[in-house]
Amino acid sequence: MAGGVALVIGGGPAGLMAAGEIARAGHKVILAEAKPTLARKFLMAGKSGLNLTRDEGMDAYRARFTGPVVARAVADFGPAEVMDFARALGVELFTGTTGRVFPREMKASPMLRAWIARLSEAGVGIRTRWRWTGLRKGRQFLFDTPEGAVTLTPEVTVLALGGASWPRLGSDAAWVPMLTAEGVEIAPFRPANMGFSIDWSAHMTPFFGQPVKGVALVTATRRTRGEFVISERGLEGGGIYAVSAELRDGSPLALDLVPDLSIEAVAHKIGRISPRESQSNRLRKALRLDPVRLALVKEWGRPLPAGAEALARRIKALPVPLGAPRPLAEAISAAGGITQTALSEDLELTALPGIFAAGEMLDWEAPTGGYLISGCLATGRLAGRAAAAKMGL
Repeated sequence: MAGGVALVIGGGPAGLMAAGEIARAGHKVILAEAKPTLARKFLMAGKSGLNLTRDEGMDAYRARFTGPVVARAVADFGPAEVMDFARALGVELFTGTTGRVFPREMKASPMLRAWIARLSEAGVGIRTRWRWTGLRKGRQFLFDTPEGAVTLTPEVTVLALGGASWPRLGSDAAWVPMLTAEGVEIAPFRPANMGFSIDWSAHMTPFFGQPVKGVALVTATRRTRGEFVISERGLEGGGIYAVSAELRDGSPLALDLVPDLSIEAVAHKIGRISPRESQSNRLRKALRLDPVRLALVKEWGRPLPAGAEALARRIKALPVPLGAPRPLAEAISAAGGITQTALSEDLELTALPGIFAAGEMLDWEAPTGGYLISGCLATGRLAGRAAAAKMGL
């Protein structure tokens, strides 16, 4: 097959978005997906409610994304545009108190069904179980399909194959050697939005699965409120994910277990309790620490200082002995991928003219909370529009 056809490889949000943009411009599109069904990671994200985007000011929103190319994409397709896109698919939305935007149904599947139906109506040819296996002469795409080997020579191509996190859902980075062989610069993948290993003592076993609430996480550069979970493997959850990039890159972590009180106020409260009481009782009575926070004090704070002020300082800056980041296969997303220097402003691969890339294939990071999905939608839209423009009218 040659000329006149656009090829999109990858059936996640970035690929679906790119395919829709190209079809809307009046071009024929083939969408190839290696898995039996589309958007598996999107559906998995929807199990916890599908946080589509974050309704906030554009300056704060853009600051959440690394990389100038992705920043440009989200500037053109920000929270308002993401919400309009979802509503156009018939999805009713609501915004939570923190600005997080969700479908009213708290599910991804209705939105995905409507999205696929729209693409089919636009003439997008969806091919599942089509695994990309090779690239010849920078233009011929080889696939392993249920009908055997297939070769396509499209006019333009958008690659949206995901990064290297959650490989069981399709993002296995099998594309890396194929693009590297063609001279595309790719930064090594590293886990992002991930937990960290902790070498727990036996006394922490009863607390596995328990949330830690009402604390502040303090890194080398910032202080943020957040909730996380104690697991058998270590620390996980949104509060940890929010600072995970900095921790991965070497920042220490401390916990402020009573962030609404000053050191002086904490010391005063502790000082009012008789020193004849055990340290645990003094902290429980003075500060009303719940069992989980008390357990963390015993785990990481010993030997506890005897003086009220020194003990207050320990409670306000409890050091966390982080182990290694959890591996890529467990991470929500990945840093690394196709570098900014390997791309044009329109996400075209400079080493492979006519081939564009979008989504988690690109080297960018953003926290959880709607930013990852929004970034994939925005880059898919940008790549799709640029590919359509290259095809002409």
